Amino acid sequence: MTMEQSAAIDPEPGPNELRDPFVRKELKRASVWLGLAAAMALVVLLIQPLLIIFGGLVFAAMLDGGVRLLGRVLPIGRGLRLLIVMLCAVAFILGVFYMTGVQVAAQAEQLRVTLEVQANRLISWASTSGLMPGRADLNGLAQQAMGSFGKLTSWVGTALGALTSLFMVLVIGLFVAMEPRIYDRGLQWMVPSDMRGEFAITIERMAATMRRLLAGRLAGMLFEGVLTSLCLWAVGVPMALLLGILTGMLAFIPNIGAFVSGVLMVAVGFSAGVDTGLWAIAVYFGVQTFDGYVVIPMVARRTVDLPPALTLSSQILASTLFGVLGLALADPIVAMIKVALERNSERAIAEDSGGT
Repeated sequence: MTMEQSAAIDPEPGPNELRDPFVRKELKRASVWLGLAAAMALVVLLIQPLLIIFGGLVFAAMLDGGVRLLGRVLPIGRGLRLLIVMLCAVAFILGVFYMTGVQVAAQAEQLRVTLEVQANRLISWASTSGLMPGRADLNGLAQQAMGSFGKLTSWVGTALGALTSLFMVLVIGLFVAMEPRIYDRGLQWMVPSDMRGEFAITIERMAATMRRLLAGRLAGMLFEGVLTSLCLWAVGVPMALLLGILTGMLAFIPNIGAFVSGVLMVAVGFSAGVDTGLWAIAVYFGVQTFDGYVVIPMVARRTVDLPPALTLSSQILASTLFGVLGLALADPIVAMIKVALERNSERAIAEDSGGT
């Protein structure tokens, strides 16, 4: 017998063979980390279309809330209720533009001119007082700031891009609101079968939270817009109707929206005189105080109570990273994350209780 024939052959797999359990385990671990890195890269690259899709889901939640509310008084099919909600929304928008279109258009042009005049006055006063650099240096700084900010929001920098994004949000929201169960089943199909029950519960809670959040937000927008218009008109502030509409629209973005509407309100008020400007300041603080201490707590008890510091921080981060659309959708995103974390905590507590 030769030496080759007498040599013992080791039947165990080598470390470079896929049959080796250790190699297979390490490959699975590496594939998980690579998949996670690839998913994060895709989210970064596709954040703009993802935000548009999420905006469509927010709009779908608004439509679904109206359909459910209408279902309490009209026992008809979901499709007919959705059609009624869409027709009412379109009729409201067209009615507002028809009744106030000419006035709002004239006031919008007057508002632009007024803000330019007030801004120039403020800059001139600050420059002569030594509080700000000269106009040439200031223009250079402003151009640099706008240039850096424009890089973050270049995808909505044109009217065509903004209208296209808005159209896609409306279309996605309408399709999802028409047949929500189809998309719900599709999402569940993408989840492992043993996790679909938990996933369905989380999605249902997210949808209910979104409906409550948007219902409260719309109620707050309506309240702030109407009350601001009436108060400004009562104290003689010009362009009260337009300022009320802008205040109501900006109320969709808490904290930052109130600040922007306040700046507009005060600037227009002082354009008509010192007394009118002081009245505008009083109206702003009065409406915001009443809204913050009376309306928001009442709405928050029935909707979603998000801490103000968390809301403002999320808005700053979202606006810096994703631009205007990120700023508008910061609250719904935080609310959805909050629901997911709360559900995960409940499941962990239930598992610990069952284990003990």
